[in-house]
Amino acid sequence: MNALEVRNLTKTFDGITAVDNATFEVPEGSIFGLIGRNGAGKTTTIRMMMNIYMPDSGEVILRGTKVGQNFKNKVGYLPEERGLYKKMKVWDTLLFFSEIKGNAGKNVQKKANEYLKRFDLLDRKNSKIEDLSKGNQQKIQFISTILHEPEFIILDEPFSGLDPINTNLLREIIVEEKKKGKVIILSTHLMDFAERMCDHIAMIDHGKIILNGSLNSIKQKYAQKNISLTYKGDLSFLNSNPIIEKISDYGNSTGIKVKDASYIQQLLKLLIENKIEVKNFSANEISLQEIFIELAGKDEHELMEVANV
Repeated sequence: MNALEVRNLTKTFDGITAVDNATFEVPEGSIFGLIGRNGAGKTTTIRMMMNIYMPDSGEVILRGTKVGQNFKNKVGYLPEERGLYKKMKVWDTLLFFSEIKGNAGKNVQKKANEYLKRFDLLDRKNSKIEDLSKGNQQKIQFISTILHEPEFIILDEPFSGLDPINTNLLREIIVEEKKKGKVIILSTHLMDFAERMCDHIAMIDHGKIILNGSLNSIKQKYAQKNISLTYKGDLSFLNSNPIIEKISDYGNSTGIKVKDASYIQQLLKLLIENKIEVKNFSANEISLQEIFIELAGKDEHELMEVANV
């Protein structure tokens, strides 16, 4: 069952189409990834879902009913640009944003203290927002987003400005919210995070949805004939080999696509014969990064054939 359905959303600014007929579904109890490069149309799509922007055409359906202003009361929204009042103190900020969403009292205060402790910010509860680092401001904004226990959590580039420790903590809390049954929409250009966290994705490029479906089905479709390789040595001998369709070098790993699945074992044999030190050889494995790069180079007709999986 779908919690949200985005149907044919379109938005134009000064003659430039920012979002072009975007359609996708967000299943109940899932982490849904809206992914794509910077400027692809992710934030504009989210703002239309939130009724911050009115679409030129299209609609958003919430559990069978067109979304109205009341949807905002069900949502915790972390925008890409920070929306905190810089002169307010941390503690006042958390309680204020929870109260305007209809949740106040001792239970909220208890949870606020718990989150501040988890993010190592308890000693800064009386500091002004403007006196915090950008990373700490992002942590406060995230706590403000989830403190009032929203049904839907929409996070636009939530890992921006965070170090690896706090990025991992944020990821843990997002997964905890999913286990509570919350619907989470994660907008990011970081394909590796989306790949590790999301159940379903919609990939957007130049305002168009170029891929949409469950992560498992997408990877299963695009992983055919693909090998993920970690190695030490020189692969140049493969450049003109007739069994190879494409080689994508990502630095620490390499994606190799053969022309037919029957060539996979032959490829492994070639690597060994050419004294390549194979550290990892994963057949029928592909990353979202590789899929995106492949699709971003296709023309509109080709994309129409692959958009929905």
